[in-house]
Amino acid sequence: MAPGLINANPVIYEKKERRVRSVDENEYTAAESIDQLEVFDHIRDIKDPEHPYSLEELKVITEDAIEVDDKLSYVRVTFTPTVEHCSMATVIGLCLRVKLMRSLPQRYKVDIKVAPGTHATEAAVNKQLNDKERVAAALENPNLVDMVDECLAPTYA
Repeated sequence: MAPGLINANPVIYEKKERRVRSVDENEYTAAESIDQLEVFDHIRDIKDPEHPYSLEELKVITEDAIEVDDKLSYVRVTFTPTVEHCSMATVIGLCLRVKLMRSLPQRYKVDIKVAPGTHATEAAVNKQLNDKERVAAALENPNLVDMVDECLAPTYA
């Protein structure tokens, strides 16, 4: 275990079983629609920056904390850090945003939020994660991009 971890012994939860999605014959002719399950499937395997577990296993994200309005092309993901003074909250939020930017059609507006009352600097984290200029600046930092890419890298365990 790495020294200096904020939450050295996080609670690990069991992963939900993946559900098989049916394919609609009209799926390829109409505008691509998404739902809560699809968004969850995209982000469930993102690795925590401090631990060798997924955000799903740490219950940082849950299917219930995702809102999708396909008609308005809007997605909101609310995540819950494992501790209220988590120093990696902005990195986790950035990982969620980048994964969804890479996975969803461009027509979707994505909001990433910390669950109310779960982080000491909730307002500042939310502001940073939903400010285009701040996100763009963060993605120009090669060290931060490497950290995000590491969290998004697939695992074959």
